[in-house]
Amino acid sequence: MLNTLHLPKPPAETRVVVAMSGGVDSSVVAGLMKREGYDVIGITLQLYDHGAAVHRAGSCCAGQDIHDARRVAERLGIPHYVLDYERRFKEQVIDRFADSYLNGETPVPCVACNQTVKFSDLLATARTLGADVLATGHYVRTAPGADGHHQMFRPADLDRDQSYFLFATTQEQLDFLRFPLGGMPKADVRELAREFGLSVADKQDSQDICFVPKGKYSDVIQKLRPDALEPGDIVHLDGRVLGRHEGIIHYTIGQRRGIGVATGDPLYVVHLDAAQKRVLVGPKEALATRTLELRDLNWLGTTPATEGMRAEVFAKVRSTRPPTPAVLTITDGITKVELTDGETGVAPGQACVFYDSDDSSAQVLGGGWIARARPLGLTSPAFTREENRTLPAA
Repeated sequence: MLNTLHLPKPPAETRVVVAMSGGVDSSVVAGLMKREGYDVIGITLQLYDHGAAVHRAGSCCAGQDIHDARRVAERLGIPHYVLDYERRFKEQVIDRFADSYLNGETPVPCVACNQTVKFSDLLATARTLGADVLATGHYVRTAPGADGHHQMFRPADLDRDQSYFLFATTQEQLDFLRFPLGGMPKADVRELAREFGLSVADKQDSQDICFVPKGKYSDVIQKLRPDALEPGDIVHLDGRVLGRHEGIIHYTIGQRRGIGVATGDPLYVVHLDAAQKRVLVGPKEALATRTLELRDLNWLGTTPATEGMRAEVFAKVRSTRPPTPAVLTITDGITKVELTDGETGVAPGQACVFYDSDDSSAQVLGGGWIARARPLGLTSPAFTREENRTLPAA
């Protein structure tokens, strides 16, 4: 008989490594695994340590959080190890985050962290420790499919849905990972923490960008790349130069406030031209986007994603938006997505994640990074023929 983790061995003979961030979710996972009789080992990654972020409420994987994870492990009576991954985290997540902004993109560092540090390096460490599985506190559900491989689904608590941040998980990784909280609402998780007597039961949830003190990402980028910030023009889509800026990293697609210019009509950031150091602005309707071109597609569907593929899917281009109808195609090696209803404020560097439906039990089919997103406003005089040529056709 399979145990609760869909493994053939009894719990006492099954080793589970739990990724413990010091928060309530991963702490409860460790508690559940211990209560069910598994051989549990807790591992906490030290990812960064830079002043204010170490003591900031809502951070993770540094300072107080490591101390909290250690206390939880002591309370549960499980072995606990802290691994120094600072260098790896800086190279694979923080540096890429900075470079992405300098290229006019809007990165999603949580996906990069899961893709590299957590589900690659940590997973390898878990195997070295003889683990049968690696368990985390993410809110997604998994279950074996007809072919024996695990499939990923949206969680029971859609307010906590983290499937958007896990789209890059490979099939091999997914078969080794377990997410025990996928069928629980957050309120039940906190109640379990109190039942287990854990000191983190009422601890504040961590923020998405854990390494950014006080939410000021531009400060981090300026510290890492002080010579890369260059001023440039703020240009209206009709070709008018409206003013100057102090670096494109201070802007994101769809931004309205704090642009630094005024024309009497509401203006939004429509495009960041990194090559020419320009911030292009226009009316809200210019943000409408239908066509996306993706890179690094990770496909988890049962039918392989191959040349000539055309699939009707449901896509999310933001973690907070529900999946909406879309058509995914692969032609001449290029992956494109046509958003049936369109979307506003889509930016390169974001993720586009696919589902098989828009309901609460939808399966995650995979996703990719947005390489190009062409708002309808990019047919304006502010763009040269060369710039229009390099963008996908509307």
